[in-house]
Amino acid sequence: MTIAKVEVERFTLTSSKSFDAVVAALKSAVGQPNMVDFFKETKATNSFRDLERVVRSGLGRTDLMLFAEFDLGDILRRETGSKAPKIMRFVVGNPLIMKEMVKHVPDAGSYAPVTVLIDERPDGVHVAYDKMESYLRHYGSSEALAVAQDLDAKITTLLRECAS
Repeated sequence: MTIAKVEVERFTLTSSKSFDAVVAALKSAVGQPNMVDFFKETKATNSFRDLERVVRSGLGRTDLMLFAEFDLGDILRRETGSKAPKIMRFVVGNPLIMKEMVKHVPDAGSYAPVTVLIDERPDGVHVAYDKMESYLRHYGSSEALAVAQDLDAKITTLLRECAS
């Protein structure tokens, strides 16, 4: 048995925009394929070229797609009432980017696709992301780190855009 300690760097922005505006900006920038259909289509492909075509058709202008969203605030409000702050978790990524990281560091599959957290607080709407580079740094693969750095740049650019 092996237990490794992984230090994670969290990228966070605070926006003066409304929660709904930040969420709308995120959703407008990433592809939103029907994931049931998307996975059926990817499994039905007969070549990597066909798989790439299906993946690319599901990507938004940021080369990312939305895999899942979780309305954590809704669950919280059911317990505490309507005054609970809004909070949503978005799982976003690109299977072709994930493939490149996993090729060099199989454990990268534990971290990708990535989570973006958007939540309301008294000082504004917080947008947070745990940087992929920080997850992969201790594995020592320069190839995986280069892919992770590119992914981090895509995500942080997206979040800056959503928050401003």
